[in-house]
Amino acid sequence: MKAVVQERFGPPDSLRVRDADRPRAGAGQVLVRMRAAAVNPYDWHMLRGDPYAARLLGGMGLTRPRSRVAGIEAAGVVERVGAGVRGLAPGDPVLGFCPGAFAEYACTSAPLLVPVPAGLTFEQAAAVPMGAVTALRGIRTVGRVRSGQRVLVNGAGGGVGTFAVQIAALLEAEVTAVCSAGNADLVRSLGAAHVLDYARQDFTDGRERYDVVLDNVGNHPLGRLRRALTPAGVLVANGGGSPGRVFGAVGAMLELAAVNAVTRQRLRPILPATPDGPAHEDLLAVTALVEAGQLTPVVGRTFALADTAQAVRHVEEGHARGKTVITVS
Repeated sequence: MKAVVQERFGPPDSLRVRDADRPRAGAGQVLVRMRAAAVNPYDWHMLRGDPYAARLLGGMGLTRPRSRVAGIEAAGVVERVGAGVRGLAPGDPVLGFCPGAFAEYACTSAPLLVPVPAGLTFEQAAAVPMGAVTALRGIRTVGRVRSGQRVLVNGAGGGVGTFAVQIAALLEAEVTAVCSAGNADLVRSLGAAHVLDYARQDFTDGRERYDVVLDNVGNHPLGRLRRALTPAGVLVANGGGSPGRVFGAVGAMLELAAVNAVTRQRLRPILPATPDGPAHEDLLAVTALVEAGQLTPVVGRTFALADTAQAVRHVEEGHARGKTVITVS
């Protein structure tokens, strides 16, 4: 099979399309024929091997990538199921978390997959798992957004932000979206009541206060973010954007914890969704919303498998509108 392989840590140009052995489904696993895979900040962190602390903790590999084939978020068709798998059969269209998704085939644990909602293309389906689940956890689980609250989403035009705006609006919050001017019409169509152009307006100037702020960008110091909150408001900091190649978001999390202990405001970190959390229940929740027509994945650009390096660079440089997706077959 063809696969996008990384032999060393480095920039996107270090990715190569190579022939690789097709994985085999073990007990409790599913072999999926990939149809599309989405690109995330998670992928370029894994590609570059930062933060370095993650190498020491064993998640990436110390001197070279632990997983040679990149990618995690995908959609495809079940090719084969391992012993003990129930509810999935060859031919079923599925979406979910598939380590090694930038390839023609990938294996994953059965609970990390759910059926593709009717009416979605595979490109749209691949855009759902990480972005929608992260948004759901940020808005509903951590932010505990309620009807009538004022909610601000920083980075509203991106892969998580486009889902977060929709989920907050679905919960009947008054949503303010911070994004580029080019994404203003998009986020309004998703349910934003107000739009701020980040190049011209600073939501941390203290003029407006919000009950919940979901920060997907990490481009403001904590002190200024707190100025955007009500006295008992909630800040949900979504990992990405935190500086430092050594410790990454760890320093920001420690600062959140320290300040949280001495303020009425609730300052909560949330790591982007990965297979390590309660993925199956959250995947079922977001796909149910998609099935009901209440949540729509936004696909900005698509790339061929051979152009995966270009796709990763596009996301890393912050150009992505919605999700960036690789069409595998």
